[in-house]
Amino acid sequence: MKKMSELQLRYLNLLAEKYPTIAAASTAIINLKAILSLPKGTEHALSDIHGESEQFFHVLKNGSGAVRSKIDDEFGNELSIRDKKQLATLIYYPELKLKLMLEDCEDPIDLYKMIFSRLIRVCRQSQTKYTRSKVRDAMPEDFRHILEELIYEQNAEDNKQEYYNEIIDTIIRLGRAKAFIVAMCNLIQRLVVDHLHIVGDIFDRGPGAPAIMDRLLDYHSVDIQWGNHDILWMAAAAGHPVSIATVIRISARYGNLDTLEDAYGINFMPLANLAQTYYSDDPCELFNIHHLEREDTTVSQVEERLNEKMHKAISVIQFKLEGQLIAKRPEFGMDDRRLLHRIDYEKGTINLYGKEYKLLDSNFPTIDPADPYRLCPEEEDVMERLIHSIVNCEKLQKHAAFLYSHGGLYLCCNDILYFHGCMPMNEDGTFKKVNLYGNTYSGKSLCDFLDAWARKGFYQHENAEEKERGMDLMWFTWTNGNSPLFGKDKMATFERYFVKEKETHEEHKDPYYKLYENEEICNKILEEFGMDPEKSVIVNGHVPVKTKKGESPIKANGKLFIIDGGFSKAYQPTTGIAGYTLIYNSYGLKLVTLEPFESVEKAVREETDIRSDSRVVTHAVKRKHVSDTDQGRRIQADVERLEELLDAYRSGLIRERR
Repeated sequence: MKKMSELQLRYLNLLAEKYPTIAAASTAIINLKAILSLPKGTEHALSDIHGESEQFFHVLKNGSGAVRSKIDDEFGNELSIRDKKQLATLIYYPELKLKLMLEDCEDPIDLYKMIFSRLIRVCRQSQTKYTRSKVRDAMPEDFRHILEELIYEQNAEDNKQEYYNEIIDTIIRLGRAKAFIVAMCNLIQRLVVDHLHIVGDIFDRGPGAPAIMDRLLDYHSVDIQWGNHDILWMAAAAGHPVSIATVIRISARYGNLDTLEDAYGINFMPLANLAQTYYSDDPCELFNIHHLEREDTTVSQVEERLNEKMHKAISVIQFKLEGQLIAKRPEFGMDDRRLLHRIDYEKGTINLYGKEYKLLDSNFPTIDPADPYRLCPEEEDVMERLIHSIVNCEKLQKHAAFLYSHGGLYLCCNDILYFHGCMPMNEDGTFKKVNLYGNTYSGKSLCDFLDAWARKGFYQHENAEEKERGMDLMWFTWTNGNSPLFGKDKMATFERYFVKEKETHEEHKDPYYKLYENEEICNKILEEFGMDPEKSVIVNGHVPVKTKKGESPIKANGKLFIIDGGFSKAYQPTTGIAGYTLIYNSYGLKLVTLEPFESVEKAVREETDIRSDSRVVTHAVKRKHVSDTDQGRRIQADVERLEELLDAYRSGLIRERR
């Protein structure tokens, strides 16, 4: 055995505490080497959920077609298309679909046996990529032993056939058939996808972000690449005033204040009182609520009018706080976004870029023209109460902490670079250099810098200055033209509310969004993040793909994939679809196009699916195994350390600890 350093020996002694004997180390090596030979698990990537919880849950349940693929693999032409659709719908919504199936059947026992037979086969098909211990851990405890017996049962074992039949008969006789069916369906959903990637924007327009976060908290394996809306909510959860005002303004705009109140317990009474005090006679016509044609919207006209007044009140507060922050942080280079002092309050006009525009609304009762960015006392009180409510909301803090612990600005995983927005670039294809707090950052270093400060903004409690700087940088990441999460030269929120002329609404995209059509640029980005451009690709969200206009989600000869196509109902009229998702299994990458999701009831009753089309965009010549993945490389490193421990035992360098 070669000479070992003191540090190596110390490490092996620590490892020996977990594997105290030659037998224990040998068993671990055998198990790990076997795992390396298993097929690579299926990864599922989706982005830009924007609070659309029902559609998100449906995509999770069907695994973007992964469940249906398992059914096709197992049954081939043995079942009709109709029977396969029925079985798939049962797996997605077992309680609801089983109820409908029982209503139409004459003999429930025969139905149960048929369902058991089919589900057991799909379970068996779904578990083939995993070790028995991993499958066992995924099983519900109540049915773990029974499921193991049935899933690993072989038809050739005639001696035990009566045993298996008795298990099924007893489950039915004891009234546990429904519960067992639900357990099998949930197990299939769990097994068809090994890992989930969320490529940004859980929050925004839709009302279901809290429910989505609750689901992710319980998901077996997930990572998150923060989107611009996520970082805004994270800053708000940290207690950042302007981010809190922005979150509430967006929620008000899309009629989601009730969601915040019900899900997170945020008290909006102070804001309502402010709105009634200053805007009681103001029609607030520019602040109508965008309900996105939701059928479940049941808001009275009185509530609607109050929401509009609250919407205007919080918008004015946001513009004031933004002006204060921009003045405090001149290094952000955003002085052109301080607009309140550019208003002529007597004429009702604003000067933008050397041109005067008439304001659509010039009623600003809380603004002092001599000091337009100062909050009035009532506004200060509202913000103090909102900050207190948000930083003390246990559920929101839990959700924000999960975004930090499971997320980041980007992820390099299994030869894919995932990020939400863009890589800020110049027209010539070089990475844009951004000066922040006295240092210059670009590409990966910019992402790492903003990621680190986002964590300080949330977790730093000892140094108030660092915490404030971190929170301000999160807001920078939300809205600045040099941010990798925003990707435009400005956020023209004020102009879209108050100025009619469309020229003032224009937000010019970062050059990245033209350059990413170029394969060399994509390779340059991959190299920047330490990835091999010969075998790596980029997965990107943030910008909806306008499929109606013939735009493709595949860029740069297959080097980059955009998987935001319109989860949000606001984008679907433009995109014509409900988004893209990506499936990455042992055979390659598959891009899945989703149709708009109408309702759970329709999906269950009509057995509709939102998987409308899928394209195999890469196909492995040789099927990938765990050994070909990042996890496999970590396992191989563990095997090498264990083999060193084994050598140390056998050479007498370390004694066994029996």
